[in-house]
Amino acid sequence: MKKKNRFSIKTKHWIIIMTIVCIGLIALAATSRFSFAPVQQGAGYVISPFQKGINVAGTWLRDQTSGFMNARKLKNENDALQEKVDKLTEENSNLLQDQDELERLRQMYTLDKDYSEYEKVAAQVISKDPGNWYNTFVINRGSDDGIQVDMNVLANGGLAGIVTEVGKDWATVRSIIDDSSNVSAMVATTSDDCVVTGNLLLMDEGKLNFIQLKDKEDKAQVGDRIVTSNISDKFLKGILIGYIDEINNDTNNLTKNGYLIPVVDFAHIHEVLVIKELKNKGGD
Repeated sequence: MKKKNRFSIKTKHWIIIMTIVCIGLIALAATSRFSFAPVQQGAGYVISPFQKGINVAGTWLRDQTSGFMNARKLKNENDALQEKVDKLTEENSNLLQDQDELERLRQMYTLDKDYSEYEKVAAQVISKDPGNWYNTFVINRGSDDGIQVDMNVLANGGLAGIVTEVGKDWATVRSIIDDSSNVSAMVATTSDDCVVTGNLLLMDEGKLNFIQLKDKEDKAQVGDRIVTSNISDKFLKGILIGYIDEINNDTNNLTKNGYLIPVVDFAHIHEVLVIKELKNKGGD
């Protein structure tokens, strides 16, 4: 069964027809007073919605483009500001480090003046035993710098410890907070003798223990200074250890014990001064 032929006009035929119509309208306009108002009005109804749509689309595209450009501008500005912040943060960190180092050097200078009667050599801590406290540590000075075993070591305003081992360019220091440490000491205001014992567990409370305090007249008071005594075999006399925090009577009622706050910050020791002088002979 044959299909019916459908009538169709090709696109180029439409273009030819529309061209002829346009030419005819132009000729009509030129030769007569034909009113185009209805045509214009009809065209307005047809074209106006498209024009509004185009305007809306154009406005939207313009806003999107503007927003994109603003976002890029803000990102560039933010990146620049972040770069400045990073630079200022680094500079501030360096300044804080310099300030901390300056403060430590100032403390070392003051410490050197406080014990000016002794010849000393400055050293830096280069390693320590594991743990929170500097109970045993190594310094970067040794026998080549005149360091010897049993020399007293100062830090942060007072007694830090004593040299126990020496190499050519290094030395090991045992601090007074070490469990094996015992220091012959006395109350500075009364000259009453006692013994300061190391105790790492007690250092978690920021304290040291003193025992065998001979204070018959009850003159020792909280806040008094405890210093190394003249009867110590290894520690030079009068070096500050700390301040009394608590005093208790022993069960024998003849001696006392208690706690002191050490002057040295045993959680942060960076530089030390080694006194290049030895007590006569030894055995604390």
